[in-house]
Amino acid sequence: MPKQSVKPSVAELRPVVHPAGVKDRRSGEHWMGRLYMREVSLRVDRHLVNTRVTPNQLTYLMTVCGVLAAPALLVPGIPGAVLGVVAVQLYLLLDCVDGEIARWRQQFSLGGVYLDRVGAYLTDAAVLVGFGLRAADLWGSGRIDWLWAFLGTLAALGAILIKAETDLVGVARHQGGLPPVKEAASEPRSSGMALARKAAAALKFHRLVLGIEASLLILFLAVLDSIRGDLFFSRLGVVVLAGIALLQTLLHLVSILASSRLK
Repeated sequence: MPKQSVKPSVAELRPVVHPAGVKDRRSGEHWMGRLYMREVSLRVDRHLVNTRVTPNQLTYLMTVCGVLAAPALLVPGIPGAVLGVVAVQLYLLLDCVDGEIARWRQQFSLGGVYLDRVGAYLTDAAVLVGFGLRAADLWGSGRIDWLWAFLGTLAALGAILIKAETDLVGVARHQGGLPPVKEAASEPRSSGMALARKAAAALKFHRLVLGIEASLLILFLAVLDSIRGDLFFSRLGVVVLAGIALLQTLLHLVSILASSRLK
Protein backbone atom coordinates (compact mmCIF):
# COMPACT_ATOMS: atom_id res chain seq x y z
CA MET A 1 0.00 0.00 0.00
CA PRO A 2 1.33 3.49 -0.80
CA LYS A 3 2.73 5.59 2.05
CA GLN A 4 -0.24 7.36 3.60
CA SER A 5 -0.68 10.89 4.87
CA VAL A 6 -3.71 11.97 6.88
CA LYS A 7 -5.41 12.85 3.64
CA PRO A 8 -3.46 11.98 0.51
CA SER A 9 -3.50 14.60 -2.20
CA VAL A 10 -5.12 14.12 -5.58
CA ALA A 11 -1.62 13.97 -7.08
CA GLU A 12 -0.71 11.10 -4.71
CA LEU A 13 -3.92 9.22 -5.42
CA ARG A 14 -4.04 9.55 -9.19
CA PRO A 15 -1.23 7.17 -10.27
CA VAL A 16 -2.43 4.50 -7.86
CA VAL A 17 -6.21 4.58 -8.30
CA HIS A 18 -6.08 5.54 -11.99
CA PRO A 19 -3.42 3.19 -13.36
CA ALA A 20 -2.73 3.18 -17.08
CA GLY A 21 -5.65 1.82 -19.07
CA VAL A 22 -8.41 2.38 -16.50
CA LYS A 23 -10.04 5.20 -18.45
CA ASP A 24 -9.46 3.47 -21.79
CA ARG A 25 -11.27 0.20 -21.07
CA ARG A 26 -13.60 -0.46 -23.98
CA SER A 27 -16.42 -2.04 -21.98
CA GLY A 28 -15.46 -1.22 -18.40
CA GLU A 29 -15.51 2.56 -18.30
CA HIS A 30 -18.52 4.78 -18.85
CA TRP A 31 -18.00 7.86 -21.00
CA MET A 32 -19.19 10.09 -18.16
CA GLY A 33 -16.49 8.56 -16.00
CA ARG A 34 -13.86 9.55 -18.55
CA LEU A 35 -15.41 12.97 -19.08
CA TYR A 36 -15.72 14.18 -15.48
CA MET A 37 -16.68 11.66 -12.80
CA ARG A 38 -13.20 10.17 -12.36
CA GLU A 39 -11.98 13.66 -11.46
CA VAL A 40 -14.82 14.15 -8.99
CA SER A 41 -14.22 10.74 -7.44
CA LEU A 42 -10.56 11.58 -6.77
CA ARG A 43 -11.71 14.47 -4.56
CA VAL A 44 -13.99 12.10 -2.65
CA ASP A 45 -11.35 9.36 -2.35
CA ARG A 46 -8.97 11.47 -0.32
CA HIS A 47 -11.57 11.82 2.43
CA LEU A 48 -12.30 8.07 2.56
CA VAL A 49 -9.06 6.17 2.00
CA ASN A 50 -7.99 6.37 5.66
CA THR A 51 -11.42 5.69 7.16
CA ARG A 52 -13.00 2.39 8.13
CA VAL A 53 -15.36 2.51 5.17
CA THR A 54 -14.76 -0.57 3.00
CA PRO A 55 -15.02 -0.82 -0.78
CA ASN A 56 -17.90 -3.31 -0.45
CA GLN A 57 -19.82 -0.94 1.84
CA LEU A 58 -19.47 1.73 -0.83
CA THR A 59 -20.75 -0.74 -3.42
CA TYR A 60 -23.82 -1.45 -1.29
CA LEU A 61 -24.43 2.30 -0.98
CA MET A 62 -23.93 2.67 -4.73
CA THR A 63 -26.65 0.09 -5.35
CA VAL A 64 -29.05 1.81 -2.95
CA CYS A 65 -28.54 5.14 -4.74
CA GLY A 66 -29.21 3.52 -8.11
CA VAL A 67 -32.37 1.78 -6.93
CA LEU A 68 -33.66 5.03 -5.38
CA ALA A 69 -33.96 6.39 -8.91
CA ALA A 70 -37.22 4.43 -9.25
CA PRO A 71 -39.14 6.12 -6.39
CA ALA A 72 -37.53 9.45 -7.30
CA LEU A 73 -39.05 9.26 -10.77
CA LEU A 74 -42.51 8.84 -9.24
CA VAL A 75 -42.38 12.48 -8.11
CA PRO A 76 -44.39 14.31 -10.78
CA GLY A 77 -42.93 16.82 -13.17
CA ILE A 78 -39.40 18.07 -13.62
CA PRO A 79 -38.47 17.76 -9.90
CA GLY A 80 -38.89 13.98 -10.02
CA ALA A 81 -36.80 13.72 -13.18
CA VAL A 82 -34.07 15.84 -11.57
CA LEU A 83 -34.10 13.60 -8.48
CA GLY A 84 -33.75 10.58 -10.76
CA VAL A 85 -30.68 12.09 -12.43
CA VAL A 86 -29.17 12.95 -9.02
CA ALA A 87 -29.69 9.38 -7.76
CA VAL A 88 -28.05 7.91 -10.86
CA GLN A 89 -25.14 10.37 -10.73
CA LEU A 90 -24.51 9.37 -7.11
CA TYR A 91 -24.55 5.76 -8.29
CA LEU A 92 -21.94 6.58 -10.94
CA LEU A 93 -19.78 8.48 -8.44
CA LEU A 94 -19.78 5.60 -5.95
CA ASP A 95 -19.16 3.14 -8.78
CA CYS A 96 -15.90 5.00 -9.39
CA VAL A 97 -15.01 5.49 -5.72
CA ASP A 98 -15.43 1.88 -4.55
CA GLY A 99 -12.92 0.54 -7.07
CA GLU A 100 -10.49 3.40 -6.45
CA ILE A 101 -10.53 2.81 -2.70
CA ALA A 102 -9.96 -0.90 -3.37
CA ARG A 103 -6.91 -0.11 -5.54
CA TRP A 104 -5.42 2.25 -2.97
CA ARG A 105 -5.79 -0.28 -0.15
CA GLN A 106 -5.17 -3.34 -2.34
CA GLN A 107 -8.45 -4.80 -1.07
CA PHE A 108 -9.77 -6.79 -4.00
CA SER A 109 -12.43 -9.50 -3.82
CA LEU A 110 -14.64 -11.52 -6.12
CA GLY A 111 -17.51 -10.52 -3.87
CA GLY A 112 -16.88 -6.88 -4.72
CA VAL A 113 -16.89 -7.61 -8.45
CA TYR A 114 -20.12 -9.57 -8.07
CA LEU A 115 -21.81 -6.83 -6.02
CA ASP A 116 -20.76 -4.23 -8.59
CA ARG A 117 -22.48 -6.19 -11.37
CA VAL A 118 -25.61 -6.66 -9.26
CA GLY A 119 -25.70 -2.91 -8.67
CA ALA A 120 -25.47 -2.22 -12.40
CA TYR A 121 -28.32 -4.64 -13.13
CA LEU A 122 -30.57 -3.17 -10.45
CA THR A 123 -29.89 0.46 -11.37
CA ASP A 124 -30.69 0.01 -15.06
CA ALA A 125 -33.87 -1.87 -14.15
CA ALA A 126 -34.90 0.67 -11.50
CA VAL A 127 -34.64 3.62 -13.87
CA LEU A 128 -36.72 1.95 -16.58
CA VAL A 129 -39.36 0.55 -14.22
CA GLY A 130 -39.60 3.96 -12.55
CA PHE A 131 -39.98 5.58 -15.96
CA GLY A 132 -42.84 3.26 -16.85
CA LEU A 133 -44.62 3.99 -13.57
CA ARG A 134 -44.04 7.70 -14.12
CA ALA A 135 -45.67 7.48 -17.54
CA ALA A 136 -48.61 5.60 -15.98
CA ASP A 137 -49.33 8.79 -14.00
CA LEU A 138 -49.85 7.16 -10.60
CA TRP A 139 -50.77 10.41 -8.89
CA GLY A 140 -52.99 11.78 -11.66
CA SER A 141 -56.68 12.42 -11.21
CA GLY A 142 -57.68 10.04 -13.98
CA ARG A 143 -57.50 6.26 -14.36
CA ILE A 144 -54.02 4.75 -14.08
CA ASP A 145 -52.97 3.23 -17.40
CA TRP A 146 -50.83 0.23 -16.48
CA LEU A 147 -49.79 -0.26 -20.11
CA TRP A 148 -46.97 2.22 -19.59
CA ALA A 149 -45.82 0.47 -16.43
CA PHE A 150 -45.77 -2.80 -18.36
CA LEU A 151 -43.73 -1.29 -21.20
CA GLY A 152 -41.27 0.21 -18.72
CA THR A 153 -40.86 -3.17 -17.05
CA LEU A 154 -40.41 -4.77 -20.47
CA ALA A 155 -37.64 -2.27 -21.23
CA ALA A 156 -36.04 -3.08 -17.86
CA LEU A 157 -36.17 -6.80 -18.62
CA GLY A 158 -34.48 -6.19 -21.96
CA ALA A 159 -31.75 -4.07 -20.35
CA ILE A 160 -31.05 -6.84 -17.83
CA LEU A 161 -31.01 -9.54 -20.52
CA ILE A 162 -28.48 -7.56 -22.57
CA LYS A 163 -26.10 -7.45 -19.60
CA ALA A 164 -26.79 -11.11 -18.82
CA GLU A 165 -25.97 -12.15 -22.39
CA THR A 166 -22.54 -10.54 -22.02
CA ASP A 167 -21.86 -11.95 -18.55
CA LEU A 168 -22.99 -15.44 -19.52
CA VAL A 169 -20.23 -15.61 -22.12
CA GLY A 170 -17.75 -15.70 -19.24
CA VAL A 171 -19.84 -18.32 -17.45
CA ALA A 172 -20.02 -20.54 -20.55
CA ARG A 173 -16.26 -20.25 -21.19
CA HIS A 174 -15.43 -21.04 -17.56
CA GLN A 175 -17.67 -24.09 -17.53
CA GLY A 176 -16.11 -25.20 -20.80
CA GLY A 177 -12.61 -24.87 -19.37
CA LEU A 178 -11.70 -21.96 -21.65
CA PRO A 179 -9.77 -18.82 -20.63
CA PRO A 180 -11.52 -15.42 -20.42
CA VAL A 181 -12.55 -14.03 -23.78
CA LYS A 182 -10.09 -11.77 -25.60
CA GLU A 183 -11.21 -8.45 -27.05
CA ALA A 184 -10.56 -9.60 -30.62
CA ALA A 185 -12.92 -12.54 -30.17
CA SER A 186 -15.87 -10.19 -29.77
CA GLU A 187 -15.62 -9.13 -33.41
CA PRO A 188 -18.29 -10.80 -35.59
CA ARG A 189 -17.00 -13.35 -38.06
CA SER A 190 -19.27 -12.27 -40.92
CA SER A 191 -18.75 -8.98 -42.74
CA GLY A 192 -22.47 -8.22 -42.69
CA MET A 193 -22.71 -8.63 -38.95
CA ALA A 194 -19.55 -6.57 -38.48
CA LEU A 195 -21.06 -3.75 -40.55
CA ALA A 196 -24.30 -3.88 -38.57
CA ARG A 197 -22.36 -3.73 -35.31
CA LYS A 198 -20.35 -0.73 -36.48
CA ALA A 199 -23.56 1.05 -37.49
CA ALA A 200 -25.12 0.38 -34.08
CA ALA A 201 -21.96 1.58 -32.34
CA ALA A 202 -21.98 4.78 -34.38
CA LEU A 203 -25.64 5.53 -33.64
CA LYS A 204 -25.29 4.46 -29.97
CA PHE A 205 -29.06 4.06 -29.71
CA HIS A 206 -28.56 0.98 -27.54
CA ARG A 207 -27.09 3.12 -24.75
CA LEU A 208 -30.48 4.75 -24.16
CA VAL A 209 -31.63 1.72 -22.15
CA LEU A 210 -28.73 2.08 -19.72
CA GLY A 211 -29.71 3.76 -16.48
CA ILE A 212 -27.33 6.72 -16.77
CA GLU A 213 -28.33 7.72 -20.30
CA ALA A 214 -32.00 6.88 -19.69
CA SER A 215 -32.13 9.21 -16.67
CA LEU A 216 -30.93 12.13 -18.82
CA LEU A 217 -33.44 11.26 -21.53
CA ILE A 218 -36.22 11.16 -18.92
CA LEU A 219 -35.27 14.64 -17.71
CA PHE A 220 -35.30 15.97 -21.28
CA LEU A 221 -38.72 14.43 -21.91
CA ALA A 222 -40.01 15.84 -18.60
CA VAL A 223 -39.13 19.32 -19.82
CA LEU A 224 -41.02 18.70 -23.06
CA ASP A 225 -44.00 17.34 -21.09
CA SER A 226 -43.97 20.46 -18.93
CA ILE A 227 -44.18 22.64 -22.02
CA ARG A 228 -46.96 20.56 -23.57
CA GLY A 229 -48.86 20.05 -20.32
CA ASP A 230 -49.26 16.27 -20.39
CA LEU A 231 -47.22 13.04 -20.47
CA PHE A 232 -47.14 12.57 -24.24
CA PHE A 233 -43.35 12.71 -24.62
CA SER A 234 -42.66 10.50 -21.61
CA ARG A 235 -45.07 7.89 -22.91
CA LEU A 236 -43.49 8.07 -26.34
CA GLY A 237 -40.12 7.61 -24.68
CA VAL A 238 -41.29 4.49 -22.83
CA VAL A 239 -42.43 2.95 -26.13
CA VAL A 240 -39.13 3.79 -27.82
CA LEU A 241 -37.02 2.42 -24.97
CA ALA A 242 -39.05 -0.80 -24.80
CA GLY A 243 -38.57 -1.25 -28.55
CA ILE A 244 -34.84 -0.56 -28.34
CA ALA A 245 -34.42 -2.96 -25.41
CA LEU A 246 -36.20 -5.81 -27.16
CA LEU A 247 -34.40 -5.23 -30.47
CA GLN A 248 -31.02 -4.91 -28.79
CA THR A 249 -31.59 -8.08 -26.78
CA LEU A 250 -32.06 -10.03 -30.00
CA LEU A 251 -29.26 -8.30 -31.92
CA HIS A 252 -26.80 -8.68 -29.05
CA LEU A 253 -27.54 -12.39 -28.78
CA VAL A 254 -27.01 -12.85 -32.53
CA SER A 255 -23.80 -10.81 -32.32
CA ILE A 256 -22.41 -13.08 -29.60
CA LEU A 257 -23.30 -16.24 -31.47
CA ALA A 258 -21.78 -14.81 -34.67
CA SER A 259 -18.49 -13.93 -32.95
CA SER A 260 -15.70 -16.18 -31.67
CA ARG A 261 -16.50 -15.55 -27.99
CA LEU A 262 -17.97 -19.02 -27.55
CA LYS A 263 -15.25 -20.76 -29.55
